[in-house]
Amino acid sequence: MRELERDSSDDPSCCRRVAVIGRGRLGTALADALIGAGYEVLGPLGRGADGAGADAVLLCVPDKEIAAAGAAIRADVPVGHCSGATGLEPLVPHEAFSLHPLMTVTAAGAEFAGAGAAIDGSTPRALRLAREFAVMLGMHPVRVAPEDRPLYHAAASIASNFLVTLEAAAERLAADAGLERSRLVPLVRAAVENWATLGGERALTGPVARGDDATVARQRAAIEEHAPELVELFDALVETTRMIATRREPVAA
Repeated sequence: MRELERDSSDDPSCCRRVAVIGRGRLGTALADALIGAGYEVLGPLGRGADGAGADAVLLCVPDKEIAAAGAAIRADVPVGHCSGATGLEPLVPHEAFSLHPLMTVTAAGAEFAGAGAAIDGSTPRALRLAREFAVMLGMHPVRVAPEDRPLYHAAASIASNFLVTLEAAAERLAADAGLERSRLVPLVRAAVENWATLGGERALTGPVARGDDATVARQRAAIEEHAPELVELFDALVETTRMIATRREPVAA
């Protein structure tokens, strides 16, 4: 994958009217953001809509519904989807593109500006269209090849979904120790900022990274007593953390 820089020499877009299909969180957020970027937006429309009157159609539907939603669109309109893990095959025979914002969308919406966006296109025009949408929304487009999509999406899931899973586990243990979730927040934010600045190996801290096996053993015993369902997760994380710690460069004296 490679990041695509904005090229001011590109021809002006012929796409001003976009149909967004899918009334979930992503469809609603993208429709609002596209309106804010100056596009005329039809929708978000319900599933089964044909996107009539649009210059391009953007599908914000579950992965398993992409093919069916695309089949309802007339053949001469470029059609894109917002899946991170899916290639362009479900959109054949359309001129197809993909636009996956690397951003979490909640019920309150999303701020796309500054986020990454995985894009692809079945033709040069389709790729330009995907890139245009990303840039107009303030995102940084990166073309991800079809064979790399599952790996890319796995990275996104670990960075976002699984991070929340870990924090939920920490919250569960903290509650048993009489600690509110809010007391963990500064620690979590500092850890994420350190990772963003230094990378995983250099940002790593704690007893596993220090080789303090006695403390790790006490932690494991406490988890086994209070939350035995989390022991397997703890063991897996300790093993992986040790692997990362062994790759760290020695600290200069």
